[in-house]
Amino acid sequence: MSEFKPIHRANDEYGELTVLDDGQYRVLAFGDNDEQSKLDKASPHLPQHTYIQAMLAALLFNTPKSAIILGLGGGALVHALKHYDSAIKMTAVELRAPVIEAAKRFFQLPIGKKLKLVNQDALEFIASAEHKKVDIIFADIYSEQGVDGQQVSSAFFEQCQAKLKQGGLLVLNCWKEHSKDDALKQRLQSQFNHVYACLTGSGNWVIFASQVDCNFNLANNKAALQELSQQLDFNIARVLTRFDEWV
Repeated sequence: MSEFKPIHRANDEYGELTVLDDGQYRVLAFGDNDEQSKLDKASPHLPQHTYIQAMLAALLFNTPKSAIILGLGGGALVHALKHYDSAIKMTAVELRAPVIEAAKRFFQLPIGKKLKLVNQDALEFIASAEHKKVDIIFADIYSEQGVDGQQVSSAFFEQCQAKLKQGGLLVLNCWKEHSKDDALKQRLQSQFNHVYACLTGSGNWVIFASQVDCNFNLANNKAALQELSQQLDFNIARVLTRFDEWV
């Protein structure tokens, strides 16, 4: 990342936050050699990280009218979902106020009536009864140290399940090491009847969990893949080569 120059720094109780820019791309970093979010300034709707692309495969299995995003970062999921369907009602929950401010100021976050920003701990937000049920919950809660432990807890899965509509989908971004975690798999399966996952080339383990079969076989349907690729403006099939049921 030596070509990138810092254009903004902020600190809070959780550590330092840096925004870097190389002319074409903008990066949000929480530490040295860290890349939480990356934005192509000319095409902000195109996710630069393969795990974000994989998480968007949820749109094969669910056509959402509403979504909760846990972990805003630079707003990559917000950008992609808005490009896919500008009518989706989104609530983005972010623990760190400086991250929200950076997303607004430096990452072209598409502020509008369809996007609600909440500065709160994700588990506290999900545990509250204030938000209506939604079609998809995207969980991408990371710190400089990696995946937030609460994102893989039984309490979190239970609360997410309660916040999903019938046929709703929970999408989790984890590390490939989690693919060997049988206890995690069991915790998920105790709340969701159908659990699928995808290993990305970047070493992320993206999990899709639902109470009902959401036509997960569409991950192998060329016509469906082509249609979604056109809607998202990138080839979704490339990140689904290792998609399968987690058994």
